[in-house]
Amino acid sequence: MVVGILRLDLVLFAPQNLKEKRALVKRLLGRSRERFPVSAAETGLHDLWQRAELGFAMVAGDEKTVQSVFDRIEEEIYRLGAAEISERFSEFLHY
Repeated sequence: MVVGILRLDLVLFAPQNLKEKRALVKRLLGRSRERFPVSAAETGLHDLWQRAELGFAMVAGDEKTVQSVFDRIEEEIYRLGAAEISERFSEFLHY
């Protein structure tokens, strides 16, 4: 069993205030939860309206499967064009 953790620091393009940021982050997280078998949450940078830190976690049988899903999440964020990934951190715990 492998537990994968992904943290993405994003630079958001559209928001002009915290309310708009919250709506965008909510949309990104909801879309990720719907399309991929992950848990997702905003994990930091709560008071900055042009930045967001999103965290994702997934459990699977092997690391390759988890990495594939994480790569697809990043591709989806790029495809939407609402944010740029400024920093990426991933970790895999093997049990």
